[in-house]
Amino acid sequence: MNKKILASFIIFIMCISSGSYALEYAVPVWNESGMVKEVSNEALGENFLNIESESCILIEQTTGKVLYEKNSHEKLRPASVTKVMTILLIMEALDSGKIALTDTVPCSENATSMGGSQIWLDSRELLTVDEMLKAICVVSANDCTVAMAEFLAGSEEVFVGLMNEKAKTLGMNDTTFKNCHGIDEEGHITTAYDISLMSRELLQKHPNITKYSTIWMDSLRNGQSSLVNTNKLVRNYKGCTGLKTGSTSLALYNLSASATRDDLSLLAVVLKGGTSNIRFNDAKKLLDYGFTNFKFEKGATKGKVVQSITIDKSVEKELNLVYEKDSGVLVPKSSAGNIEQEVVINDKISAPIQKGEILGTVHFYLDGQILDSVNLVAEQDITKLSVFSMYSYIIGAWMNLLR
Repeated sequence: MNKKILASFIIFIMCISSGSYALEYAVPVWNESGMVKEVSNEALGENFLNIESESCILIEQTTGKVLYEKNSHEKLRPASVTKVMTILLIMEALDSGKIALTDTVPCSENATSMGGSQIWLDSRELLTVDEMLKAICVVSANDCTVAMAEFLAGSEEVFVGLMNEKAKTLGMNDTTFKNCHGIDEEGHITTAYDISLMSRELLQKHPNITKYSTIWMDSLRNGQSSLVNTNKLVRNYKGCTGLKTGSTSLALYNLSASATRDDLSLLAVVLKGGTSNIRFNDAKKLLDYGFTNFKFEKGATKGKVVQSITIDKSVEKELNLVYEKDSGVLVPKSSAGNIEQEVVINDKISAPIQKGEILGTVHFYLDGQILDSVNLVAEQDITKLSVFSMYSYIIGAWMNLLR
């Protein structure tokens, strides 16, 4: 019997006999290509982490790889986790320059009429985008959410349309938004998997959001309005970077939780937990499992020189080949440090060459299986040697000798 399979089986039996599935014994599962399987539960049995919530998913943020799931495509009510999409559209508007943090946002009667969590906006007051974001991220303020939707799109209805359009572009195929805040409404549904897609998009494309999502306590209106984060993990889970809670009588208790430790960024989504404590405990189980068993190893740094090559019949004799982009691989901790790489340079490279032109590839391997590939590109332009350029080169060299 394969030694790895035998070891996994023994560990599994130990876990069962002890009456629990200890996280330190959970075994990562890899497919034929050396990547984490979309559903890793098969190794130790369904729901071996004993997740109590109806649905969940755990992904690695950089690669998007699924590390664990339970009913992750089941359509459920998201409650205020809906606001992840609202926040995403706000951050897109900020980063594109459409709006600024210092812009003041009016509050309509419609916004003030929102129930649930709120900061009791007055239709006569103005808050900045910065203050609105703080209220939405920290205390899940429904009134501020609607005010921002109206500020960006003119009406909540138009903004919800933008939310659904964005959902389609992200591949959120099981999601339909009916509002921007998450108060229960017929047909307002999503899945743990879809929430992981929009949460990852927010964190990867707009990392500044963590300046708001990691706030534990703050205030608005010159200290008159106190804010305490609804996400308890911000205070008591090492490396927590957010992200959003949600709860209603029908949706029960939901959470999209993110955390980073030692360059490994994880995202856990939990839906329909029976109690608030269950959702937080389930999220901790998922995150602990990821941090215990996996490691993110950086393979390539954009612009870093990998190799220099000689170019014949060119004005510039040498050319540096650099990584085209950043890259990293997700591996089991037991395999950390065992990543191998192979540099493949294209045949018959000759001038002229343009900066950024692909001239080779670096392949990253683990146990003979390819994990990732990154292009090697030219660091600078290379000019083809001509009669004129050769003449200029000789004259220049001759002038240097006379100095």
